[in-house]
Amino acid sequence: MSALSIFEDAPVGAIVSWTDGTPRPPERHCKKLAAWKTNNSSGRLIRKEPPRSRPTYFSPAGFTLHEADFGSSGVIAIRVHRSFSVDSVLQFNVVERPVLGSVRVFDRAGDNAELVHLAPHQAAAEEWLSRHGYPNGVLDEVSADEVAADVVEGRAA
Repeated sequence: MSALSIFEDAPVGAIVSWTDGTPRPPERHCKKLAAWKTNNSSGRLIRKEPPRSRPTYFSPAGFTLHEADFGSSGVIAIRVHRSFSVDSVLQFNVVERPVLGSVRVFDRAGDNAELVHLAPHQAAAEEWLSRHGYPNGVLDEVSADEVAADVVEGRAA
């Protein structure tokens, strides 16, 4: 799939992988392996951004993936997010879609909202939201219509 297909078709909360098509180098080549992992990994789709146009600047549409968290003792010190524009040359694939009944927790309402948590059900989402301090948080349940549309249109992972 292209980056444009992910932007148009993948639901927020899906696990998306990307690749440049090169084979994985051996573990003993640490620098080559680290460079390879930059262009071959996966993450959860947390935001879709429409194109932006300013008098002196144009930004194409794109999306952001949450790749990893680093920390210890339950405290996240670093979050790794990767942003891609729709004209990226990498190949993308939807690995997993949010299941029916799961609830997306967004940091705010509107087009620029970012997914901060994907809960298995409504009660878990409300409990998570009460503990994590997002005063403008919004809950969005994955509906049967959304899942059915993916299956009918052949997008089921």
